[in-house]
Amino acid sequence: MAMSLGGKTAIVTGAGSGINLAFARLLLRKQCNVVFADLALRPEAKEVVAAHSSLSRSPARAVFQETNVREWPQLERMFHTASKEFGGADIVCPGAGVFEPPFSSFWRPPGSPSSRDPPASSRYATLDINVTHPIRTTQLAIAHFLSRRSSSPSSPPSSSSSQPTSPLSTSTTQIHLSNPTHPLRPLSHIIHISSIAGQITPLLCPLYTASKHAVSGFVRSLAPLDTHHGIRVTAVAPGVIDTPIWRDDPEKLRLVDQSEGGDEWVSAEEVAEVMGALVDGREEVEVVSSSVATAGGVSGGGTGLSSGDSREGRRRIRVEGGLILEVSKGRARKVEQFMDEGPSGAGNTVGNMGIADQEILEMLGSGKWGT
Repeated sequence: MAMSLGGKTAIVTGAGSGINLAFARLLLRKQCNVVFADLALRPEAKEVVAAHSSLSRSPARAVFQETNVREWPQLERMFHTASKEFGGADIVCPGAGVFEPPFSSFWRPPGSPSSRDPPASSRYATLDINVTHPIRTTQLAIAHFLSRRSSSPSSPPSSSSSQPTSPLSTSTTQIHLSNPTHPLRPLSHIIHISSIAGQITPLLCPLYTASKHAVSGFVRSLAPLDTHHGIRVTAVAPGVIDTPIWRDDPEKLRLVDQSEGGDEWVSAEEVAEVMGALVDGREEVEVVSSSVATAGGVSGGGTGLSSGDSREGRRRIRVEGGLILEVSKGRARKVEQFMDEGPSGAGNTVGNMGIADQEILEMLGSGKWGT
């Protein structure tokens, strides 16, 4: 059981596709309104917004706000839209991101033919999108949450109701009705998208890797906001996800070993389920132990224990500010701040990455790179 998301409102950047679209869909199913903030919507996202428009009979509504996350005034406009359409936001996901695209890649430096990072701009688009945008959005979200509370300090506690079981839930999960420090104030949530690249260091994507290390550190630094102000900042760290960020880039897709017995994709829906568990107010989740990788991975839902599995290697952890959950194939794992074993297993491997490494090293050996 978990606190109902019905009647709440979320802002999700990058909701036009991929993980963020899957998360927006999950929220709408749970009767949570969603502001889709993106440059544009893919056809499947347009269908979702249309099905939850003001003209529909859906219990939750979706609105699209065209947003370039590199422009701070447009980030502010997301919150104005949420206030105008729904009275404000309760959940914010600054999820928009890029994966070392040709237009802003370390290995295609400013001034090279494919780069759109002008040398005179003194900035990288990848870092603007992946680091500066989530940081600025978090600032705006905190101010928004505090402002809403100051204007209605006597807000009643949120009621609880049973929700469909997610891959992280069990029937014994405790219900977290409100912020324990301020019992009359329901929790507000900011959920970020880091990556397993926030734990490892692939040569292919130095800017992306740096950005995800930054997001993970940023999330951990804001952990005290949970107990002191009822603002819970958490993150997921997905593995190799079956989304357009891979599928639409042939150079990267060739690195995934899609032969029988090769790399395995993690679905965007699996990541969204874990994100949902982090923002629905529950006190605890059950995850795979850091030291044991067991088949079946996470409990409940359709990805529970396989036949013959034991419950060894599982543990219950508290959902709290600063928590980062790695999401791989059929499992979720807490990423420890110190002495973490790192990602492994299905959904965390890119079998042909060595091809890209060799190409980069040969390119550097030509003596022409960066000139």
